[in-house]
Amino acid sequence: MEINEQSKMVELWLTREETNDLSFRESLTPVYQQYKARNYLVAVFLSGEAELYQQTRELLLYNRRRLAEQEVQAQKGAPPVMTM
Repeated sequence: MEINEQSKMVELWLTREETNDLSFRESLTPVYQQYKARNYLVAVFLSGEAELYQQTRELLLYNRRRLAEQEVQAQKGAPPVMTM
């Protein structure tokens, strides 16, 4: 658990075992309530099953292609293309 007082944010990072343990996840409810009462944003990050390197690589490549497309459109004077 990471608490950022300045941004009023609490980050909870769960392992695969914690993610799959329903009783553990339910035990976090008081933590959520405690920080929500103090107007903090509580973010819970769950460990995934995908390979991190490959997923990050694909995301970076997608963002690079999208940026290049937007730059070409800007040079042509056309409105940017919205892609997903």
